[in-house]
Amino acid sequence: MALNAYELTASPYKLVAFATALYDARMLKVFRTFLAVSLFVLAVAFNPSARADEGMWLFSAPPLEQLKEKYKFEPTQRWLEHLQKASVRFNSGGSGSFVSATGLCITNHHVGADALQKASSEQHNYLKDGFYAKTNTEEIKCADLELNVLISTEDVTARVSAAVKSGMTPDQASAARGNAIALIEKESKEKTGLRSDVVTLYQGGAYHLYRYKRYDDVRIVFAPEQQMAFYGGDPDNFEYPRFDLDICIFRVYENGQPGKVDDFLKWNSRGTSDGELTFVSGSPGKTDRQLTLDELAGTRDRFLPYLLRMFNRREVLELAYGARSFENARRARDDLFGDQNNRKRYNGYLAGLLDPETWLLLRAREQKLRDAVTNDPKLGSTGAAFDRIKNAQAEVAKNAPMYNYLEQERPISVGYRGPRAFSGNLFKYARLLTRVIDERAKPNGERIPEFRDSAKESLELELFSTEPVYDDYETLRLTDSLTDFASQFGANDPLVQKVLAGKSPHARAVNLVTGTKLKDVAVRKNLYTKGAAALQAAHDPMIDLARLVDTPARDARKIHDAQEEIKKQAYSEIAKARFTIEGTGSYPDATFTLRLSYGTVRGYEQDGKQVPAFTDFAGLYQRSAEHDNKPPFDLPQRWIDKKSNLNLSTKFNFVSDADIIGGNSGSPVVNKANEFVGIIFDGNIQSLVLDCIFTDKQARAVSVDSAAITEALRKVYDAGALADELEGVK
Repeated sequence: MALNAYELTASPYKLVAFATALYDARMLKVFRTFLAVSLFVLAVAFNPSARADEGMWLFSAPPLEQLKEKYKFEPTQRWLEHLQKASVRFNSGGSGSFVSATGLCITNHHVGADALQKASSEQHNYLKDGFYAKTNTEEIKCADLELNVLISTEDVTARVSAAVKSGMTPDQASAARGNAIALIEKESKEKTGLRSDVVTLYQGGAYHLYRYKRYDDVRIVFAPEQQMAFYGGDPDNFEYPRFDLDICIFRVYENGQPGKVDDFLKWNSRGTSDGELTFVSGSPGKTDRQLTLDELAGTRDRFLPYLLRMFNRREVLELAYGARSFENARRARDDLFGDQNNRKRYNGYLAGLLDPETWLLLRAREQKLRDAVTNDPKLGSTGAAFDRIKNAQAEVAKNAPMYNYLEQERPISVGYRGPRAFSGNLFKYARLLTRVIDERAKPNGERIPEFRDSAKESLELELFSTEPVYDDYETLRLTDSLTDFASQFGANDPLVQKVLAGKSPHARAVNLVTGTKLKDVAVRKNLYTKGAAALQAAHDPMIDLARLVDTPARDARKIHDAQEEIKKQAYSEIAKARFTIEGTGSYPDATFTLRLSYGTVRGYEQDGKQVPAFTDFAGLYQRSAEHDNKPPFDLPQRWIDKKSNLNLSTKFNFVSDADIIGGNSGSPVVNKANEFVGIIFDGNIQSLVLDCIFTDKQARAVSVDSAAITEALRKVYDAGALADELEGVK
């Protein structure tokens, strides 16, 4: 790879010069940050005991010894079970927690933004202006939001692994593994009635069955203005100090009534304190800490640049569209926020992988494992697994353009909107309909995972969403993605010509968007009950397009899945070797499943200055004054009017050294008494390297303090009844 030309002896000045050529001025700060912490990180590589509070731990295998030894605290099984069942996963990407017996669930505003956007209209912009339902009857039902609560887990590694026999081709092995997983999920769903997902851990070293209680009647109760939830805007994103009220409160319903929740977190209105041990329970999206260097190199040199090009393209498009009118800005607001956030996040991750000191650490970590394998006669064959992963990565790279543009998996963490060539909700519905009808005709075990019987309810919730569809916005996104597709493959490519059907990207997009009937939920429901012949007879242009590209998309998926199977088998060997050498007391990479992290509330040093752990309300008003109350540091009028009501010494945001990553947004922060004392909403810029390696010198998780939430509800938003419910006041 070209970036291997980095010399470990290169001066910081050369590195900064290189960074200048690659990134804008904002990213220089990111790059310098990684240089500043690199010596500490390097020291950690050769002193694992110095890793402090590292880990995104399974609730079934918590770090009890570490907690007992360092903090003299050992959570009981009931303590863990209570926190597990009070924790919530949002299908839109993010975490949350129950905070009342009557189904109140709190998460971040930016996690709830998808639901707020879908509930909004030209007359009511809940995402921008906020919302408060003073009574249950005023609560707004979400279009397609699903919440999952983890009830139990079961290790099914032996059963899944036994399905793959020696001598199978990758295609055969993948099919056999898929059959075994589908059968396990189906049996569990039929036996328990719970959503049942088999989760791959340690990149294929283990498989666990996760059983969830689903809530799909979820209603919006409260959200502040987006300006207060994202105070400081893009300049403050991933920075600290912060002054964000990044919260959104929902309520779950069952049988048309507010849910009755046994396990919910008791609200502590005092919040947390400096130096206090805290715990974070959430669903981090994805980490790459156990990937081989070869796979990380692919992430650095191919996947992250691909993502950044996509997010930059989307951001420019959405900014231009939104600038045309207030209504356009409203329609694109959630997408724009997500794309800007992802652009900055993955820029930071890329900067970390481009840092030669970080790469030296990653190399040392892998070499340590390779040396241990080489020196153990029983593990000697494991060395070949690294080569198989390298070769599989090369095949993945060759197949990537077709896979990314035509198929593309559904990673919530990167803002999935369909395959890159066909952006928009209408194509998504067309693909879901064509695929579900095709897959339904197959035995359950042979289906694509999202179309198995165990996923039926979640599929229907998405397919029958009541989210509004705007023709102009759909046309804009589809025009751009078709243009992108034609540019990537060439206008003379046979498939491009078939897709465009003799039209320009814009004319083709107009034809597809205005011609389809899939905007109507009733039409989607009717077609869902029919067969392939009915789809063809509908003569719907969007469905016809989905059918046109289905075969090459499936072919690309087949190649991708075969290489992933090779990697899973290789990683399984590496995981077994790691267990033999290091024991089984390690945590797996994040998989958007429930994990437990812990750490202390503490500030850090930056540029020779101490950054305190807490901010307060007084600091919010001071920051606004320093910027003449101009965007993005302007305060909503109600915050100006209510200033005299507030206790300005109330804690607002705080940082801790808990190990978190994207997907942890909305995770509850609890104290040793298992009380809610805060909610994760971000990491600082130094934390972006945590995707691939842990450091706690400056990397921090950023949270809203529970004291700030209570103070704001009571004294700014006149939401005393809601505050009473949170605090258990009767």
